[in-house]
Formats: sequence, C-alpha cells, structure tokens
Amino acid sequence: MRVGHGIGDSRWMARARWTAVDDYFAQLLPSDEPQVSGDVPAIAVTPLQGRLLELLARLVGARRILELGTLAGYSTLWLARALPEGGRLITLEADPGYAEIARANLAGVDGVELIEGPALETLPGLEPDPFDLIFIDADKATYPEYLGWALRLSRPGTLIVADNVVRAGAVVDSESDDPNVRGVRRLTELVAAEPRLTATAVQTVGGKGYDGFLLALVS
Repeated sequence: MRVGHGIGDSRWMARARWTAVDDYFAQLLPSDEPQVSGDVPAIAVTPLQGRLLELLARLVGARRILELGTLAGYSTLWLARALPEGGRLITLEADPGYAEIARANLAGVDGVELIEGPALETLPGLEPDPFDLIFIDADKATYPEYLGWALRLSRPGTLIVADNVVRAGAVVDSESDDPNVRGVRRLTELVAAEPRLTATAVQTVGGKGYDGFLLALVS
C-alpha cells in the first residue's frame, strides 16, 4: 500500500505528463528552435508557444511587431522569423541586465530594435505608426496600462496577445491581493468592455505548468 501520496503527487504527475507531451511535440515540430544564452529566470515562452507566436504573426501578415518584455530575446527571435523583408520588430525591456543579454542574443537579426527602460516611459516615444501584432509579456500588474498603449498603437486588424493570464487558475480569485492576478483581472475586464476588441482566452498546460494567453483583435 502506498503511504503519503495524495493531491501533491497527482499534481506532480500531471505536470510531468504535460512536460513530456511538450517535449514530444517540440522535438518534432519546432525543430529549428532559436538558441539564446544568459542568466535569466526560466520564464520565457516554451518552444511550442514561440512557434505559435510566429504563426500568429504570419497569419496577420505582420510587418510591424511590438513586444513588451524581452528577457533574453527568446520570444523576440520567434516573432522576428515572421517578419517580411523590410519588416520591423520593437521590443521593450526594463531591466538593464536582461537588455544586455538580449542584445547579445539578437545581434545580427534584421529588423529588430531593443529599447531599454520601463515600458510606460519608453512607449510614449515610439513612432505613431500602428503595429500589426503586439505581444504583452511584461509585469502583469501593469497589464491594464499596457492595454491602453496597445490600443493607441494599433489599427483595425491588429492582434494583441497577452501572456500568463491564467496564473495557475488564480485569475478566478476575485479576492486575491496578488498584484499580478489583480492586473490580469483588470486587463480582462477592460478588454471585455472595449467595443473595438473581439477577444478570447486560451488555457495552456505544459512544461511551464498551467497558464494561458488572452488574444484580442482590434476592429
């Protein structure tokens, strides 16, 4: 008889299976995964999610892409693959250390510009030309403010993608005092109330656990 096993073990087994499935598909599908180096937290998108971002950018025909939150540049490299000749990707990173690492990883990639500094300080300095895809993957507490800027810098047909919105299910806790959860909940409320946006949310499981994306199309 097994002793001392319960919910915790079940969750561990589920996470192990999710990771195994991620590994299976990643070995077959995103076989040309971009490589990055540097000492950063293991919070970047997975290879399968990176490929999804690339495909979404290709599907909307993105010539101008904005990314909030560069980290080491892993998701940036996936998105950059979708750029046509003459396309441009601007990625914003607040942390000077991460920005330095990302610059090394992005060196030589055509059409990519990294802007260092807090996004709410650098966003007002961007050119007014609208972006075709905006990927939000920075501090979650500020997601509501980022949405406002995304709308200012968009056009009809722009796709806005916000990462990490499920928070392992914590997003349903209306009493949460976690600023990340509160930020995501407020973002969702604002999206729901914005008549220019048609949106959905997709829950994900995998090597990074239980989370998800919010996707909103500007009309």
